[in-house]
Amino acid sequence: AKCFSGNRPSYFVGNGILLKLFVTFLHFFQLARIQTDIVVEKLKELHPDVHFEIGKRSLSNIFVNVNIYILYIFVLKIGEKSLFTKELENALEKISFMVDLFVHSLKDLPTVLPEGFTIGSVLKRENPHDAVVLHPKHKGKFLESLANKSVVGTSSLRRATQLKKIFPHLEFKDIRGNLNTRLKKLDEKDGFSAIILAAAGLRRMDWENRISQILGPDDCMHAVGQGAQAVEVRARDQDILEMVSVLNDSDTVLKCIAERAFLKHLVGILLHCNTPHTSKFSASLLQSSVSHDPSEIILIC
Repeated sequence: AKCFSGNRPSYFVGNGILLKLFVTFLHFFQLARIQTDIVVEKLKELHPDVHFEIGKRSLSNIFVNVNIYILYIFVLKIGEKSLFTKELENALEKISFMVDLFVHSLKDLPTVLPEGFTIGSVLKRENPHDAVVLHPKHKGKFLESLANKSVVGTSSLRRATQLKKIFPHLEFKDIRGNLNTRLKKLDEKDGFSAIILAAAGLRRMDWENRISQILGPDDCMHAVGQGAQAVEVRARDQDILEMVSVLNDSDTVLKCIAERAFLKHLVGILLHCNTPHTSKFSASLLQSSVSHDPSEIILIC
């Protein structure tokens, strides 16, 4: 049986190795668990000799139970990029010796990772575009057919900045929470005529029936890495790197490398990671846009 390197012990099951796996959430989002399960199921298919046991622990409990050496899939899903980066780096500093895998939505993963960590794999991408979800009373309509001054909810400055240019008759207001919370706010109140969400998240939650309209790149270019899942690992852990590398989808990897390279270059110039950024990949052409001010979009092709 293959022994994995590192400070944790090997747990043997028959001729294989048992890796006890805990799914850890900063927020217990249903989507985060679904995305983690996707990775786990693929790993099970590709590594039948490895037995996975899945559980959940809070971040604080992990800090206390530092003597438990197990395989973690660490799911970090936080709305604000600055908070995401801060919490991730704090977690890595405190428990990096016992964490083996981090599962991310790639669009939430910083372009510069903490020293000693790398992206081990990027899975096949779902639809990267944004989707319109209408209030039930507007069923059958589209953004362009909504009444003047209709309110559209989005938590993304990137989306609002682009859509204001295309649909000036609409008002865009902030809406927060996970997918379940945002849909509940849309359906239970009359404050929003529609909300904008990532199509990939709706599909993974099996809510495709709520999609009223897919926004193409001419209306709203998607975020860098949107729709893709990434597995982050320790750069020195060759055993784990080898295990997760089989999850790579070459087409997705190439496109996301181009998008993230563009974003990394922009961050270096602007020194502000909250700058709205987006990209469109077609053949060998990467089209992107960046906005420093919500009233102005600079196209870079």
